[in-house]
Amino acid sequence: MNSKKYQRLTLAVALGMGASALALPHGFAAEENAETAVMSAAAADAPALRDAATDADAAAAPALTATAAPSTSDERAAAWAAKRPAENEISNYLAAQVGKTIVEINFTGATEATEKAARAALAMHVGDAVTEEGLVKDRDAIYATGYFYDLYPMFEQIPEGVVLTYNVLENPELKEVKIEGNTVESTETLMGLVTVKNGELLNARTLQENVQAIQEKYRADGYILAKITDLNIAQDGTLTIKISEGVLEGYKVKGNKKTKEHVILREMRQKVGEPFNANQARRSMQRVYNLGFFEDVNVKMNPGVEPNAVIMELDVKEKRTGSFGIGAGYSSSDGMVGTVSVSDTNFRGMGDTISISYEMSGDDTDARGYTFMYRRPWLDKKETAGTLRVYNRTYEYDDYDENGNHKESFMRKYSGGEFTLSRPMSEYSTNFVTLRNRKDKYVKHTEIGNAGDRSRNSGWIHDNFGTTRSITLEHVTDTRDNIYEPTTGARASLSAEFAGFGGDFSYQKYIAGDAHYLKAGRAQVFVIRGQYGISKGTISEYSQFRVGGQDTIRGYREDQFRGTRMALASLEYRFPIVSKVTGALFTDYGGAWTSGFMPEHLHGSVGIGLGLNTPIGPLRLDYGRGSQGGRVHFRVGGTF
Repeated sequence: MNSKKYQRLTLAVALGMGASALALPHGFAAEENAETAVMSAAAADAPALRDAATDADAAAAPALTATAAPSTSDERAAAWAAKRPAENEISNYLAAQVGKTIVEINFTGATEATEKAARAALAMHVGDAVTEEGLVKDRDAIYATGYFYDLYPMFEQIPEGVVLTYNVLENPELKEVKIEGNTVESTETLMGLVTVKNGELLNARTLQENVQAIQEKYRADGYILAKITDLNIAQDGTLTIKISEGVLEGYKVKGNKKTKEHVILREMRQKVGEPFNANQARRSMQRVYNLGFFEDVNVKMNPGVEPNAVIMELDVKEKRTGSFGIGAGYSSSDGMVGTVSVSDTNFRGMGDTISISYEMSGDDTDARGYTFMYRRPWLDKKETAGTLRVYNRTYEYDDYDENGNHKESFMRKYSGGEFTLSRPMSEYSTNFVTLRNRKDKYVKHTEIGNAGDRSRNSGWIHDNFGTTRSITLEHVTDTRDNIYEPTTGARASLSAEFAGFGGDFSYQKYIAGDAHYLKAGRAQVFVIRGQYGISKGTISEYSQFRVGGQDTIRGYREDQFRGTRMALASLEYRFPIVSKVTGALFTDYGGAWTSGFMPEHLHGSVGIGLGLNTPIGPLRLDYGRGSQGGRVHFRVGGTF
């Protein structure tokens, strides 16, 4: 009988009885169990991390070893080892019994409870003929009950046939369970998964289920390298479960030519020396990609120097982050108009963002001025970021009424600046504080519409032009997988702006918004967006809620609807067309008004869109059709 089951224990354990397991003949040791491999199906959820398990997948399940006394040996174990025949002897003896009728089946060494379980597992019964296959299956079945450390069959020939006796050695009685090596999972949590009971015979099958449950708990929490490395039972009945959680040994960055290595590594969600977590690795990849510096980010897990350790290798493909633009045009009102702009979202490879633009025309009173912005992330170790905006511009503003009719066009000048500080409160939540000091000045009318010439209306000028000093508090929770092309997650925000502080306007402005991204199929995405705002106090037309256009209700003019209240809702279906080109079907609904919770009439539209990923960023072209006809919208940069 050459079953490999009898060269190693079925349930990947060797239960010690006081003497070392090596004292038993023929190396009755632990069975390797593929189900306990370090990298399980949990790794399949992260294709980019799949290579991390190459070496770990080969890891065998732990053997349950015995702790022998320093100077004595367990008499029961020693006696068993002395009398147990070798497997080849058992096999040869069995061959001589094949075909004979089983007259009786007995058990030696089993208690009443374990014998009952063993008998219930048998397939050969009294009256059956002895077969080698049947005996192998029955030995396997008895082992599978989990109560026995070792067993072998013996036969007694009688005139009617043979008496089959199974000699069994029961597992020891369990007195206590200890867990060692756990740091990320609490002992209380892991002990809750252990169902082997103190004071009862140790059941190896139940123990294996407990081992698997512990490893599955680690995997479910992202610790895909975690494994049980040793199961040891002492002579006093104490079972020790030793865990190796798998350590992140270090990082390696490849492919970065401009970007400094520390700019990438500071986005990593776990420190070197901590247990490796696949969820944190995925989040790290998302954060690096969301920097906007790279076309692609790949992660490979390489074996570390120490056992059960990995090195996380990041291979990035940089894209152009700097841009320079220059343009010129001519209009009858402004003459020659020229613009120059320079920007870099990864300035000096440090992750800073800088941009400056300048515009001028041939007429001294017409469009001209500059806008400057500088953002510095990671001002401190708490990821505080600072953004400074300074501006001084004069431009022509075209105003329309709710019906889309031209009201007026006038030149306005604004100057001042804003400073924003942000700090994450958790992995996905960030608080923002913005200080603003802005002065708006009326310059002149360029075209009179149905609003008449309001330049002579001092009240209108007083109510809409002046200095705004405000502080804005905002909380954002963003769980999107990709801020440029999100497919899953959501972005929720709450903001409150308080104006006054010696300025010409005093008001409060509150906005709540939420957008959810639901993946459908392999690449289709449904986007649901809602937004509501309310304000009160003395507020200028410019600072009121302005609705209509690309970012709000497509199919209408920019800022066509204005008021102290605002509501928006959008539903969009996005789908791939070809590489880097996506299509969209959408409907927008909402409006702005001056009083009440909701207006009498809201405005809706339906439309189609086309998106293109380019080296300078995403481009989006939308056509929306509302109650007043259709309109085309175009923008550079991501949409909601």
